[in-house]
Amino acid sequence: MIVVVVAVALGAAWALGAFDRSSRPAAGQQPSASPSAAPTAAGPVSFTTVPADGALEVNPITVAEVAAVNAEIDSVTLRPAGGGEAVQGTLGEDGALWRADGPLAFNTQYEMKVVLAGDDGSRVTETSSFATVTPPNEANAFMYPLDGAVVGVGQPIEINFSEPVLNKDAVEAAISVDVSSGQEGAWHWVTDTKVRYRAAEFWAPYTTVKVDMQLFGVDFGNGMIGNFNEERTFSTHNTRLAVVDNNTKTMQVFVDGQLTRTFPVTLGDAEWPSPEGYLVVMEQHRSVPFRAESIGLKPGDPAYYEPFDATNASRLTHGGVFVHQALPGAMGALGVINVSHGCVGMSPEGAQYFMDTFDPGDVVQVLNTGFPPVPIGDGYGDWNTPWEQYAAG
Repeated sequence: MIVVVVAVALGAAWALGAFDRSSRPAAGQQPSASPSAAPTAAGPVSFTTVPADGALEVNPITVAEVAAVNAEIDSVTLRPAGGGEAVQGTLGEDGALWRADGPLAFNTQYEMKVVLAGDDGSRVTETSSFATVTPPNEANAFMYPLDGAVVGVGQPIEINFSEPVLNKDAVEAAISVDVSSGQEGAWHWVTDTKVRYRAAEFWAPYTTVKVDMQLFGVDFGNGMIGNFNEERTFSTHNTRLAVVDNNTKTMQVFVDGQLTRTFPVTLGDAEWPSPEGYLVVMEQHRSVPFRAESIGLKPGDPAYYEPFDATNASRLTHGGVFVHQALPGAMGALGVINVSHGCVGMSPEGAQYFMDTFDPGDVVQVLNTGFPPVPIGDGYGDWNTPWEQYAAG
């Protein structure tokens, strides 16, 4: 904050070297005097500015302002030093306080010119400058689902930040979630750069979720500042659930709670067991290249397989668990024995039905494999975390 003081004495005014000649008596004239009392000199003219003159790395959410003492503000001009539109502002009713109407911009050098009209008749003109946060200190974020998306009832909200978030409470407070079904939810930090939000139960079908991210100017910590405000809306469709049971080697498909189809499957073998618990469809492709190297295998390893393109593949984890059409050599294993590397292998008809029926956000529940559920960070393992633990953050 800068404070400028103008000394006033004997009817003359000095403003940091500036001299207002109109405030001096004309030659040969004497100041008028009251017959009953000596004249009282006006108080010193001063003003403060926010941000202070010479300030660097100013948070652009800062409201620029000028406050005058013993003077009225005649004008304030605040604009980028390199050219561009001036920042608009509003002058208070008493004429002594000017405030910008909106935020500043990132990575911008600003110049401010202030003209004051002193109560003693003097005029003061001063300038100052400051600079806002530079790009290395900007932080942005990406949210999924995308705006306007229609997803399954198991899809959590996920926000990925470009920089680690240390002030997690401040970031959570800057994001509001409105759920048409009235379900309350909670944020859970997967890492310092990734946060998720879900309700205690799956979203109700046909729910609209609005996420309002007011992150512009929010201090993430470590000097990182949020650089955007954005609102996203997505919705859920009807309930679709696939229950895969290792005991029966089958997948039962339920739509709106009703069993629609049952298919034989093969799961992960003893060395590569399929994880139990809830998994959420992440993405889907008619064809996906599978390479043994992607799961740490190399030629000569007993479990190595030649590269192939999996048909009608729906990803369930980052680690490589899919629902997909089994290879021709594995068709005889469907419903009988587990031969995969953790995936859910299906017949051509079954994989096609799954692809056509399920969308990202729909849920697959795997039972009785004896292998731990996927952790929260491997795909959307959020539903395998007890609610009390999840809601604790």
